[in-house]
Amino acid sequence: MASFDDDLRLAHVLADAADDISLQHFRSLDLQVETKPDLTPVTEADRAVEETVRSVLSRARPRDAVVGEEYGKTGNSHRVWVIDPIDGTKNYVRGVPVWATMIALLEHDRPVVGLISAPALFRRWWATLGGGTWNGRSLTKATRCWVSKVSELDDASLSFSDTAEWEEHGRLEAFLGLTRSVWRTRAYGDFWSHVMVAEGAVDIAAEPELSLWDAAPLPVLLEEAGGRATDLRGQNFTDGGALVCTNGALHDRVLTWLNGGPTPVRPV
Repeated sequence: MASFDDDLRLAHVLADAADDISLQHFRSLDLQVETKPDLTPVTEADRAVEETVRSVLSRARPRDAVVGEEYGKTGNSHRVWVIDPIDGTKNYVRGVPVWATMIALLEHDRPVVGLISAPALFRRWWATLGGGTWNGRSLTKATRCWVSKVSELDDASLSFSDTAEWEEHGRLEAFLGLTRSVWRTRAYGDFWSHVMVAEGAVDIAAEPELSLWDAAPLPVLLEEAGGRATDLRGQNFTDGGALVCTNGALHDRVLTWLNGGPTPVRPV
């Protein structure tokens, strides 16, 4: 199996640069915030982080393509770096520390390196294909991550962002059915829901629609931790689709609920 150690080290360099910029602007009184055409906020920090990451990549990996939330796609290669400069911008502009820079390397559309850095939480998660999932402050100060061993929905903890998106996609009743079948629900939201599945603190995280940059690091992070990350059909995540992350043991039952719930058994 190919080693992606050099790419992982570069991802950490990118994250270090991103953290420096995003923390400088976080909770600053003069933070500039605009509204994009899709009515989501974007800050000067979002743009500065992505510009810096792109600049480093242009020197370190000039042949690779880059896809970012703020500046689209540049380059044409089977190796694509995917950047979300600040996932959780609404938290960021309100001073809530739950936000992160998300970095992934895709080869032939398959995530092979994933890193999520949440500097205001002093947390970072990363994974490489075949190299495991880790949490720590640096490559030398890290702990291996594993998903939970919870095997029954009655004992499971579920995290999500909000119910409005499930309603917009016509799946609110199916989602509510899942929430009623589990032990505990919390809306930790954004990247936070999913990385907690990877480290075993939460068992299920699900969103009905995510862009590529919102989700790119998550499949390799979940799978290398022993879990699963798929769309609602159990297939690989695709840009603009749903993402369901679980500890693996619960995955098929979660998909059943999200696709309309278990079929009742009729008496013979």
